[in-house]
Amino acid sequence: METILRLLQTDTSWGSFVLRLSLGCVIWMHGAQKMLGLFGGYGFSGTMDFFTKTMGLPWIIALLIILGEFFGGISLILGIGTRFFALYVGIILLFAMILVHWENGFFMNWFGNQKGEGIEFFILFLSMSIALIINGGGKFSLDSLLVK
Repeated sequence: METILRLLQTDTSWGSFVLRLSLGCVIWMHGAQKMLGLFGGYGFSGTMDFFTKTMGLPWIIALLIILGEFFGGISLILGIGTRFFALYVGIILLFAMILVHWENGFFMNWFGNQKGEGIEFFILFLSMSIALIINGGGKFSLDSLLVK
């Protein structure tokens, strides 16, 4: 029980609150593309097909990515299990950065003149994940209510 309380413990800063909401919203939107087909996404079956057939990922990894982005984003927005979901999302981002985007260099593909997106987005969001792992969810997190 003490370990769970330690995981839920959080600072009460506005900074962690802003990081949590920002990361949660962006990650949830990517998860909603993958899970529900919102925002121009392919939905669950289309994303599973892409991950497993085109990228060659095992189905369980594809499933964990979709679930992690969708439910991880919601959990970060609410501030429930912040440290766990920041780590979960951070791992997804790290592997996407290394396995898919690393070869495209540093910069995003602002002008459409490179093969794909670079890693700058991932560095920013990994930094946000690390800060949330260290500090917790900040103000207005459900984690802080559960600790009380």
